[in-house]
Amino acid sequence: NFPARISFRVATKVDSRTILDANGAEALLGKGDMLYLPSGSARVHRLHAPYVTEKEIASVVEFWRTQGTAEYQQAFLEAPREEREAGGPGAEGEGEEGEHDPMYEDAVRLVIEFGKASTSLLQRRLRIGYGRAAHLIDLMERDGIVGAADGPKPREVLKRPNWISEVEESMR
Repeated sequence: NFPARISFRVATKVDSRTILDANGAEALLGKGDMLYLPSGSARVHRLHAPYVTEKEIASVVEFWRTQGTAEYQQAFLEAPREEREAGGPGAEGEGEEGEHDPMYEDAVRLVIEFGKASTSLLQRRLRIGYGRAAHLIDLMERDGIVGAADGPKPREVLKRPNWISEVEESMR
């Protein structure tokens, strides 16, 4: 927070009173002329701030630019070696094993039980954060359990309530 009020030249007395609760800012000269009202004070002070033109700013920036060249470290932009070797995120061959979440089955059961899929439902019921809930919803969409996003509405559940028990029976 900025506990003081500062006003440069304004068009009307109403604007001045809105900013400072006092007249006067409409009569300022411009180019750095300002009124300053410190926190806890009722007295307005007239000050002159430094005025820097666009041309002066451009010349300073150009001076800095000519002083040296950028030195980029390419190693910083590359993925860590362990991640490249292990086939981490973004590597080829990324599949279900890299994306398996231990809460996935619980999330699927919950979504099918409630008949709707939303990140907020998963967050509340599973007590997880938004990122993890969104990832679980994305995995369910990829697996054909829920439909595509439709704005702020919960996603449509594409599987029947007895689908989980059928899958579990077929695995036995």
